[in-house]
Amino acid sequence: MSETGNLLSNEEIDALTKDIRSGSLPVDTGYNTSATIRKHDLTNEDSSLGVNVSSLDMINERFIRLFRLGLLEVLRTSPRINPTRVQLLKFGEYMKDLRPPLSVNVIRMNPLRGSALVLIDPNVIFTSLDNFFGGFGRGIGQLAPGRLFTPTETRVINIILDVFFKSLKEAWLPLLPIEFEHVSSEINPHFAQIADENDLVIVNHFDAECGNNKGFLDVVYPYSSLKPIRDLLRSRIQAVDGDKESEKRWQTELSSAVGDSELEMRVIIGHIKATLNSIETMKENDVLYFKKSEFARVMINDIPTFDARIGTSGPNVAIKIETILDTSQER
Repeated sequence: MSETGNLLSNEEIDALTKDIRSGSLPVDTGYNTSATIRKHDLTNEDSSLGVNVSSLDMINERFIRLFRLGLLEVLRTSPRINPTRVQLLKFGEYMKDLRPPLSVNVIRMNPLRGSALVLIDPNVIFTSLDNFFGGFGRGIGQLAPGRLFTPTETRVINIILDVFFKSLKEAWLPLLPIEFEHVSSEINPHFAQIADENDLVIVNHFDAECGNNKGFLDVVYPYSSLKPIRDLLRSRIQAVDGDKESEKRWQTELSSAVGDSELEMRVIIGHIKATLNSIETMKENDVLYFKKSEFARVMINDIPTFDARIGTSGPNVAIKIETILDTSQER
């Protein structure tokens, strides 16, 4: 040992290295020799969630369908809503571009820990309000930063939030049953602190369009809230048993309904090329000659579908299907 009693000298290290390489010194002794080792960099924050982001994208796609139907039912409006790619940002970076007034709502997500944010652009609110009272869905334009929402506007916001929570809950259900609880509302996003400035948040942004008016809705989850369920988010969403049964019944009913659809079918024996002059001079008992193809072409809704032979079946003219055509090339 060295004079300090804590470190090996260079001679001792060289001697140990020589013995290990020669095999004279056993190296498989000691405690926890069967433990596995995984490198971990304490200075590198995990910013990928370790999940397949498409899981959140699938939740958002399902949420949009449900949310639009819900708005149409209660507010007589159904804006076009398009999701953007889920983003992972620092909370301060997300907040810096937001300007009041906005409908900023803090919510709890039981059983997940922490609070989330739901932000609604004023254009979405006023478009819904105008539609609800029989208007054409006009927006509001630029508002003063300190402008508060009136009781009527607040009532519309609450209706939108009720539909929002119901739709989001159902969208999450195949993955995890979550209850959303409204905690508080603000018009200034900087007063709704769900995380520190440098903490990571997961931003789900939805662009909303109704006529010529554009707005947005955001759902912001703290990274720490979804981290405990990262294993669930790594895998794609699996439908619960009830959903499987519902989908099976829906497919059966859809197949039955489609089976009763009426289609126009035409059988073309051949084609003749003629000039306008020859057609105009045609008269009764004129005979047109053309070369008959081996097969007749069967058209369904003007799409070539089958090649068939012409024949008879009892007193009726009939066709016999010989070839099924690739209709994908005709679309």
